[in-house]
Amino acid sequence: MLKIGIGYENYKEFIENNLYYVDKTLLVRDILDKGGKVTLFTRPRRFGKTLALSMLRTFFELEYDRDGTTIDKNQYFSGKKIMLCGDDILSKMGQYPVIKLSLKSAKQPDFRTAFFKLREEIISEFDRHDYLVNSDILSPKDKEIFNNLLNGEILWNSKSETLHTKEDQQKAFIEECGKYSTSLKTLATLLKKHHKKNVIILLDEYDVPLENSYFNDFYSDMVSFIRSLFESALKTNDALEFAVVTGCLRISKESIFTGLNNLEIYSIRNAGFDEYFGFTHEDVVKMLKEYNITNASDILKEWYDGYLFGNTEIYNPWSVIKYIKSQVEQPGCFAEPYWSNTSSNSIIKDMVKNADDNAKRELDLLVNGGTIEKRIHDDITYDDIYAEPDNLWNFLFFTGYMRKVSERKVGRDIFMTMRIPNEEIASIYDHQIRLWFDDIVRATDQNAFRQAVLNRDTDAMEDFLTSLMEKSISTFDCSESFYHGLLLSLLCGVPRYTPRSNRESGDGRPDIILYPDRPKDPALIFELKTRKKFNEMDAGLNEAFDQIKEKKYAEGVIEDGYIGSVSFGICFCKKSCIIGLLN
Repeated sequence: MLKIGIGYENYKEFIENNLYYVDKTLLVRDILDKGGKVTLFTRPRRFGKTLALSMLRTFFELEYDRDGTTIDKNQYFSGKKIMLCGDDILSKMGQYPVIKLSLKSAKQPDFRTAFFKLREEIISEFDRHDYLVNSDILSPKDKEIFNNLLNGEILWNSKSETLHTKEDQQKAFIEECGKYSTSLKTLATLLKKHHKKNVIILLDEYDVPLENSYFNDFYSDMVSFIRSLFESALKTNDALEFAVVTGCLRISKESIFTGLNNLEIYSIRNAGFDEYFGFTHEDVVKMLKEYNITNASDILKEWYDGYLFGNTEIYNPWSVIKYIKSQVEQPGCFAEPYWSNTSSNSIIKDMVKNADDNAKRELDLLVNGGTIEKRIHDDITYDDIYAEPDNLWNFLFFTGYMRKVSERKVGRDIFMTMRIPNEEIASIYDHQIRLWFDDIVRATDQNAFRQAVLNRDTDAMEDFLTSLMEKSISTFDCSESFYHGLLLSLLCGVPRYTPRSNRESGDGRPDIILYPDRPKDPALIFELKTRKKFNEMDAGLNEAFDQIKEKKYAEGVIEDGYIGSVSFGICFCKKSCIIGLLN
């Protein structure tokens, strides 16, 4: 049984360490047959983009051993699907110089620090090609240019004697930005000159610096640098064979790809390359058979399936791998929202926190299995996210938090019906909604409610609870656990009482009992019921009273040594409740 690799993103490591690999090597064929001069793939986080680029690099790159002999690439693709694609494809294996750059390290609090992280990545790629320093083909001038970019400049430090003023430092910094903004084109030009072959460029997570800079308020500076880097490398580069770029969003309005007429874009809405990012149903069935857990098929489909890329149903690969590995190590363990631990959910948190009444209604529909319809546009900027409500739903769709159900065209606009894709994503929404409502509860002055409990003023208790629930989202309608948790959190602050939940008393378990700290005070018993219709609430209240009497909750309190009790029946329906005292 092959080892399941968690967190591996280097294709060679899958082969060298004999890890289980879901074969996506036909991506090579389709890039050559269907890709553009520059092909952009936008997919959600953790859907295999980095591994795909690593596989492409392994296939195409001309590499040498330390003794100068060419590395045989067949060792990395033996038995893989790509090996059946004929000589036209296989003749390109190991034939090109490759530049591969990841931009995901640029998650920094300011532009200067983010730039130096990107520069560090660029320098690392120059270092990977340091054999150019000893090239018999490059001129001394070429080598000087290469070394200048390879080594970078410290620019300044605490002991610097040359850059005393902030003006000097800023000038030097701007010059350094300019130098590295064209560095990929320079490297490609030198590689082509040395190898006498065009260069393949692979750029991973291109939108991470843009997202980070937007949320840290240096967006325009980062856009300017990335635009220059991409224009020189992808637009005006005679050394380019082809390029593949990956990210979460298609970003065009910032002019990152200005004038790039050779750009072919494949978002999750486009047919083509559907199966290469994420797992298909066939991939999942094969993996389940490999690890002898075919009985988990329905759970995987319920929790991690539901994405539609082009015309292909797709599972979240990260969560599928995590779940299968967990089942191998601990059979029978529960499905969990693994993806939420690796992907930022701040956008959902912000949406829930700032939701107006319409957005709350839409969240109600979605979390309860319904659909909403929104005008769709493929290219969205981070500046656009909060400009209008529909933009936020677009962002959530393209980043994996929504799934397309259908589309229709009205005039020039396309409208998409969408829903939450699976249980994993539903749990993320649910969690964020609960956290948001908990914040509302904590921020509410609860003294009036607590005094009403002590005074046994059921009308005041009803008014307080109803007012509080009117601020909530109806996601939890008819969920007794939600109402129970809400009431318990409010009762925890009642003076001179200690709450206990679902503790045995008499012949059963009351929902909540408040036990007095003083011997002459009665215990307070609370039994909760829920109903879906308002005209059923009285019956629900009577059911609560009947249960208190039948289960002898009051007798149980006396047996525990307390002088007596007061019993409250409560029936919840949507955002309302009725409360009564048992006589």
